[in-house]
Amino acid sequence: MGDNTCLAIDIGGTKLACGIVAQDGTLLERDHVATTKTDDPEVLFETLMTLVNKVRSTSSFQPSKCGVGCGGPMEPHGRTVSPLNISAWREFPLAERLRRELGLPIAIDNDAKAFALAEGWLGAARGVPSYLAMVVSTGVGGGIVLDGRLLDGQQGNAGHIGHIVVDPEGVLCRCGVRGCLEAEASGTAIELKTGRPASEADEEVRRATGVFVGRAVASVVTLLDLELCVVAGSVALGYGATFFEAAQQELERCTGLSYAKGARILPAGLGDAGPLVGAAAVGYTLGSNPAVLL
Repeated sequence: MGDNTCLAIDIGGTKLACGIVAQDGTLLERDHVATTKTDDPEVLFETLMTLVNKVRSTSSFQPSKCGVGCGGPMEPHGRTVSPLNISAWREFPLAERLRRELGLPIAIDNDAKAFALAEGWLGAARGVPSYLAMVVSTGVGGGIVLDGRLLDGQQGNAGHIGHIVVDPEGVLCRCGVRGCLEAEASGTAIELKTGRPASEADEEVRRATGVFVGRAVASVVTLLDLELCVVAGSVALGYGATFFEAAQQELERCTGLSYAKGARILPAGLGDAGPLVGAAAVGYTLGSNPAVLL
């Protein structure tokens, strides 16, 4: 029997993270490693399991469930995952493999949707019934809560704001479409454009990144009648005020209808704990509606 804590796993293109999270959202344990650069799916899975087993073996807590946030797209409930930023995994059977290895009930969702749950539970969107949460980092992902309910979509991939087109004549995205937000504003895209790590971008690039994000957010808040977008990720938070001011200005420039005029773009409230708290939120909703946390 476990102690009703949740084993939380976050799988991203730059790092793999694992932690243990209490029912009130407190992050009790955490560790991370770099995402292995490999084309072998088993090598990457072994790296992940080494990290997870380390966290479990060194902790005094015994989680009774596991929640996972993973980059997408994916099939419903993580039956298979094909993260655009992790080339080793294409239709990788993540849910089955984790159940076999961990012996725990497993819940898997898109990492940005997991983050959206976390921000509504304990972060900058707490108490807000309808909002967009997005991550601007190695890639760009998002999750949408509408009327207190996390949106899933037909196959569980709702909220992929990174693949809204923000420049029809722009860079060719890995998804095959030209000018996606991810192809223009992600850390990977910025490094390809500038030839330097995204963290070293100059003021002009930082502002342009905010402009692209604000443009995409304007489309979403107008379509869904949202009042708030919270943003996390190493690019957004690293670029700070320059990014957020440019994003807000572009949001205001691109919204004409009165109900969308007051929409705001704010930094996420949970900082670097957000991805693991979000993964745990997915785990704690096993067998229930995600709205129970909001």
